[in-house]
Amino acid sequence: MKRFHVHVRVADLAASVAFYNRLFGAEPSRREADYAKWMLDDPRINFAISTRGGEAGLDHLGFQTDDASELAELRQRAEAADMAVLPQGEVACCYSRSDKHWVTDPQGIAWEHFHTLGDVPVYGDGGRQAAGAACCTPAQVAVAIPTRAKANCC
Repeated sequence: MKRFHVHVRVADLAASVAFYNRLFGAEPSRREADYAKWMLDDPRINFAISTRGGEAGLDHLGFQTDDASELAELRQRAEAADMAVLPQGEVACCYSRSDKHWVTDPQGIAWEHFHTLGDVPVYGDGGRQAAGAACCTPAQVAVAIPTRAKANCC
């Protein structure tokens, strides 16, 4: 079963952790000086925040898989739809070791597809991430994601 993933850049980690603790009714499953993650079952989401990267806002979206076969299925689906797939392989990112690949939607939003293999004590893997990216988004898929429009919406 897949888990939806959202990564948001925040300006104030402590204030954001307090807000999301109340919103989710749960403490983070992982908390670091620059990062927090909630692994929720209802809704089934991997929600992460960090102070890394550029301006506060959406960093990227994704799907976390429970096993390698689900990850392979996501990649096959993307390739069958003629999406440009950027394989990243096994990397250390956001305090985890994962096998992953990336696609980018028509608006330029990076989508991470990954299978977590274990925890690591560091945020990234020595600079493979794009400059200004909160997580380990490769430069080939990292784009400036516009901040929320100030006009009324929805």
